[in-house]
Amino acid sequence: MLGAAALAVPASAATTSSGHCARQSAIQVPGAGKQLVTCVADLSLPQLVAQGLTDASDWAGLAASGTKNPDAGPGLQVDGYFADDDSTLNAEHGWHHDSQFVIRLPDHWNGKLVVTGAPGVRKQYADDQIFSDWFLARGYAYASIDKGNSGVSFYDNASRSGPGQPQQEWNYRVTELTKAVKQVVQQRYGHRPARTYMTGISNGGYLTRWQLENRPDLYDGGVDWEGTLFRAAGPNVLTYLPTAIKNYPKYALTGDTAAHAAIIKAGFAPGSEFLWRDHEAEYWDLTQRTYRESFDPTYDGALKAGIPFCQSGTPNCDADYNYAKRPAAVHSAVGSVSLTGKIGKPMLTLHGSLDALLPIRTDSDVYIPMVRNAGRGALSRYYVIQAGNHVDGRYDAFPNQLRPILPCYRSAFADLELWVERGTAPPTSQSVAKPNSGDVVNSCSQLAPRSVRTASATTAASPTGSGTTGGTAAGTTSGSSITGTTGTGSGAVNNASDSRSLAATGLNGAVTAVGLLALLSTGLLYRRRRA
Repeated sequence: MLGAAALAVPASAATTSSGHCARQSAIQVPGAGKQLVTCVADLSLPQLVAQGLTDASDWAGLAASGTKNPDAGPGLQVDGYFADDDSTLNAEHGWHHDSQFVIRLPDHWNGKLVVTGAPGVRKQYADDQIFSDWFLARGYAYASIDKGNSGVSFYDNASRSGPGQPQQEWNYRVTELTKAVKQVVQQRYGHRPARTYMTGISNGGYLTRWQLENRPDLYDGGVDWEGTLFRAAGPNVLTYLPTAIKNYPKYALTGDTAAHAAIIKAGFAPGSEFLWRDHEAEYWDLTQRTYRESFDPTYDGALKAGIPFCQSGTPNCDADYNYAKRPAAVHSAVGSVSLTGKIGKPMLTLHGSLDALLPIRTDSDVYIPMVRNAGRGALSRYYVIQAGNHVDGRYDAFPNQLRPILPCYRSAFADLELWVERGTAPPTSQSVAKPNSGDVVNSCSQLAPRSVRTASATTAASPTGSGTTGGTAAGTTSGSSITGTTGTGSGAVNNASDSRSLAATGLNGAVTAVGLLALLSTGLLYRRRRA
């Protein structure tokens, strides 16, 4: 990976703390009701799968099949759950207990910690393929959590089942995990992490935004990969999906132009139509019904998450759901987990231009101006990945139309490290074009750290893509002040949308954002059955 070379830790600087799996007996996760500590010769995914220390169904579909991961190396894995949770949706390890977490502690530690939460309604292992090996190979301690509820019935969340409470728990659990893991790191290595980063994809991106807005004291920065946008006034999960699920059947059956226009007006990108069929089958209907149930359970009376794939006009059908006309209590429930844009630490945001689950016009194109309007533009960068979709796994089916976002994410994370730790400003906010050649699954030269871009420029022609790939921007914030800056910033750091050359930047008619739902809930793909 191009981003991987940026801040590699010299062997002499890595912390081993007296050998392989040292201090294993000292590990006691604060607040855990159960924990299992395993010494592992290689924390790489193939070995973890073989030992039953991850769940491949949990991370299915998130990465392109050609994704290359480095060897993670030896270390400790800690599995467990927090005791203060009475919901039982997560059956991993046969525990039937939510708030399950996984912590991985490499023998050769770089002194830093990265924390994430599961996307969609997946579990604690969901980010293993896209994050775990890569971070462990770089020396990071790594921690992930199921957010306190999971699966397609996540709204049945025991004592936290009230409107908005399942999502409120997501934020609480990530905060709880971060505090606990900092103590676990001290138990293992003798001191707390020098740097802690928050990151995530989809709902995990939402968690990154929320944590940096509300608990910046716990982190040094973060990378938000297409985070979900919740806003009481909209856009939110309930404002655009009804339009999609109501109009798609007509469009699919006859090519109805009015139906097509309605879906585009709702926020979906022109050119993303080739993705609509499987997104309608796997995501749109299920997402609308389950998220509506979690925020507005009275809409369908005694039903739980409505009627799957009902047609407009059917009583209690989510295709006819109108968020704007729902009671104020529903808007308050969404407001209880809403974002403000008031990030307190540096954050890089990536979003695909062809995202067919969280349309960019109703998500990050709304959120980044919120950051600027909150006076936090100096802490933000925004990278629009042309031809990127919500999940990289779709690249396997549409390699000529899509590009994976993961390599750009990895380059962006390396840029964040340089920004926070050395004061080297990341690339300006920009649109990142899909290259016409090269290994698009494993490289993203446009966002590679400056040292990598400069070295590449001396040995090869400029890569295909945006013309704003070289150098750091004038007027960027210095390393001594970025973590405390709350002003509006100046020059290039405040151009989250201005520097983009995208046609679809209007926010009128805007509607939404919703987190990634699991492709696999109990090992079975949720897909609409068609005749």
